[in-house]
Amino acid sequence: MALEANKAFAAVLTAGIAFMVSGVVGGLIVQPHRIAQPAIQVPEIPGAAPAAAPAAAAAPAVEPIAPLLASASADEGRTIAQRQCAACHSFNEGGRNAVGPNLYGVLGGPHAHRSDFNYSAAMASLKDKPWDYEALNAFLAGPARAIVGTRMAFAGLNSAQQRANVIVYLRSLDANPKPLP
Repeated sequence: MALEANKAFAAVLTAGIAFMVSGVVGGLIVQPHRIAQPAIQVPEIPGAAPAAAPAAAAAPAVEPIAPLLASASADEGRTIAQRQCAACHSFNEGGRNAVGPNLYGVLGGPHAHRSDFNYSAAMASLKDKPWDYEALNAFLAGPARAIVGTRMAFAGLNSAQQRANVIVYLRSLDANPKPLP
């Protein structure tokens, strides 16, 4: 039985070595020549404006959140945050960081508000900028659109009312909640 297992292992090892050697020999024999210019040149039309490089898709405008904050519900925001955010964030005062930082006191604080969390370079570069209502609104609508280079993989909340509810909930997570705009 052991002899059969050794034969099978030797066959797999021999096949791997044979494929590796044939790849090296093939790479030495066939040396592709990379062309310096494109094979096809598209002539420019006289009088036409030069073609601009395609612009990156413009981020959809996020509607202002201030009008919705007065009627927003912190309880509904807590429910949404527990369902959408609690897998990566904690919300209690002095709470631990998880995949994402603890969010207690985030509103009004700097973007990189926890000194004990390893933020992405994009987020850390905004450490002097405070999280205001509109910044949170844009971030909750689409983190990757709001801060290009963030590590946060959350797609965002499409509903402005849901974002308002979450923001009012985050506002309540502070000993001295910030005034509504």
